Amino acid sequence: MAAPTAAAVLEHIVRSIVDQPDLVVVESSDDGDRTRLDVRVGDGDLGRVIGRRGRTAASIRTVTRAAAAKDGVEVDIEFLDD
Repeated sequence: MAAPTAAAVLEHIVRSIVDQPDLVVVESSDDGDRTRLDVRVGDGDLGRVIGRRGRTAASIRTVTRAAAAKDGVEVDIEFLDD
């Protein structure tokens, strides 16, 4: 995994928001010069993660990108509903 700190921070934040934390899965893939982090949550939890007008998702992305700087990489974060 190219961004272990960012992935750990992202997983911790998302697990603290959702109703079903055991269903949260963070997958990492390298896409050239960037790392992509895909977050999968349980049914009905995607709305909690995205928040009103996407504000929660934007905040999560900001914090995770700051953590990725510690890993020395840039990340893109996608929230997916299973």
